Amino acid sequence: MEKLILIKYGELTTKKENRKVFIKMLASNINNLLSDYEYEMKYDRVRMYITCDNKYIDEIAEKLSKIFGIHSIVICHKVDNNVDNIKAKVLEVVKLENFKTFKVETKRADKSFEIPSMEFNHVIGGLVLKNFDCKVDVHNPDLRIHIEIRPEGTFIYKNEIAGSGGYPVGIQGKGMLMLSGGIDSPVAGYLALKRGVNVECLYFESPPHTSLNAKNKVIKLASIINEYSGNVKVHVVPFTKLQEAIYQNCPANYNITIMRRMMYRIATKYAMKKKCEILINGESVGQVASQTITSMSVINNVTNMPVIRPVACLDKLEIIKIAEKIGTYETSILPFEDCCTIFLPKHPVINPKLEKCLQYESNFDYESLIDECIENIEVIKNLEPQTYDDLL
Repeated sequence: MEKLILIKYGELTTKKENRKVFIKMLASNINNLLSDYEYEMKYDRVRMYITCDNKYIDEIAEKLSKIFGIHSIVICHKVDNNVDNIKAKVLEVVKLENFKTFKVETKRADKSFEIPSMEFNHVIGGLVLKNFDCKVDVHNPDLRIHIEIRPEGTFIYKNEIAGSGGYPVGIQGKGMLMLSGGIDSPVAGYLALKRGVNVECLYFESPPHTSLNAKNKVIKLASIINEYSGNVKVHVVPFTKLQEAIYQNCPANYNITIMRRMMYRIATKYAMKKKCEILINGESVGQVASQTITSMSVINNVTNMPVIRPVACLDKLEIIKIAEKIGTYETSILPFEDCCTIFLPKHPVINPKLEKCLQYESNFDYESLIDECIENIEVIKNLEPQTYDDLL
């Protein structure tokens, strides 16, 4: 039986005049994702249809489930709006199923169709009861028979595949994600993508204090969130000289605060260079010393660029649950330290003073070191770890 994929938009349908823009962006993202397949796409204000070789249809549907802007995906059969043809196709579909109970759910978007939805439920229900040994269960059926009667045809299907929801990536512009090897920042990147923000990643490395495995771990994390985008790049900042200067010129308890201020300065300058409109990070209020309200205020003081913190008000277990869902958790817990943890002081300040930060920063020429960092950033577009086996 020939089948096709029907896509339901979800949150996109709340848009009015701008709906066409959102749908066009979704179509562009799908075309990017499915570039290796032969298929045809058609869409209107409420539905999108994809036809392809049926041997790839399940594979394509699985890929579509990670595209933001899609509420649900169904693999369905299409017939014209003729009652006898609909009945024949329902019997053809249902005879392949093993079930004892069923329910029919009809949606009649084409009001010119002569039979109302509830009445057509009874028509199809009677047909199934006559031809199969089964009974109706409207609460918990083994089989749900969905029938959508639209002006362009009738679509018959059994189950819906949940989409990722949200807005199409890119519809809200671009942000720079400060990506570490931890649990939180990949989740923050995923949540930003879900709200339609195109994401590029900035990673700070400090060799030889941080290892190649730490870098490859971050590349692997970026490759996972790239499955929800297709546009992710990793920009690697050589942070060693600046980080060593901080530890040589500033009190130990202020090292993390000043290090984060330097990271924000670099991220802001580089984000502007890459035409990003916001910074994104995985800070969660109160989780560590640099994420108290006071610390975040002092650190944020160095930038005028908006900073989005998608996990700021989630607890650790909530963040872990999302990380497990999107597939980043197992990589995030691999024991390769990043530059935020290698020189972590025993007692970092939790209520830093801005005037002290300014005093300590005046002890060395950080501006030239920041410029050097930015000039030597490495851009990684191929998101495959160089020593992948070491991450397993």
